[in-house]
Amino acid sequence: MKTTLDEMMAFVTIADVGSLTGAAEKLDQPTSVMSRVLRRLEGKLDTTLIRRTTRRLELTEEGRVFLEHARSIIASVELAEEQIVLKRDALAGKLRVNAAVPFMQHVIVPLMPGFRAAYPGIELELHTSDEIIDLLEHRTDVAIRIGELRDSTLHARKLGSSRLRILASPAYLARRGVPKSVADLESHTLLGFSQPEVLNQWPLRSQQGDSLRIRPALEASSGETLLALATNGVGIVCLADFMTSAHRRNGELVEVLIDETVDLRQPIHAVYYRNTTLSLRILSFLDYVSAQLKQGDDIG
Repeated sequence: MKTTLDEMMAFVTIADVGSLTGAAEKLDQPTSVMSRVLRRLEGKLDTTLIRRTTRRLELTEEGRVFLEHARSIIASVELAEEQIVLKRDALAGKLRVNAAVPFMQHVIVPLMPGFRAAYPGIELELHTSDEIIDLLEHRTDVAIRIGELRDSTLHARKLGSSRLRILASPAYLARRGVPKSVADLESHTLLGFSQPEVLNQWPLRSQQGDSLRIRPALEASSGETLLALATNGVGIVCLADFMTSAHRRNGELVEVLIDETVDLRQPIHAVYYRNTTLSLRILSFLDYVSAQLKQGDDIG
């Protein structure tokens, strides 16, 4: 084989990051080394893999084909290494987990001391993203998805669900008044998501049915930002219990429009690719998290 595994890894990193400088930082190498590796790889293959422009790098058609095969080869090598480890009956190796920032902070992180004590050989790599990621592109073993699943290429394991509530701080309600009906929300400051729009469908009985599409006065891309805004008295918000349980217990947030709120629970799944053998470390992680969250079906 002309191409080395290190060259493939460098090429995949360059393609994922989108720049030689970013790839160099990620791999802790000088940018000049990344440039030489790419030139050497293209020389071996006798083709151009990446077009260089003044503003960005762009994969050629040959580059896209090689990237797909390189990812597959790297994954196969990692799986082979993992199988050797498993044959030694040692539960070890790297586990890459991705989740939205709020779920990572409020649910996953508090479970990590116990998980590390139970499985000290597993090297955890925790990543956060408020957008749905491509598991292969981000080299992720398992991702936590909140809401209805749409990708049929993934295996899914349900971890539970979390109820949505309409909340505000006592300070905000003292200043602006407590809404007595859904119609009263028109005179209040509503906090919502900039994307996706479906998250601005609140579970309230209205003329629209069992949900109300709100027009936020203030938008944010992250639920964690909306939580901070609500606890600081900026407005009224709709968030899941897994984010707000502690704030409701200590009185920082109180529920409003209780009688008008529909009992709506967001499903929460762990997902992984169907064509990936479920490794022992992924299974151990899912079993541990599921066991810790087993309080009926509710998370939060």
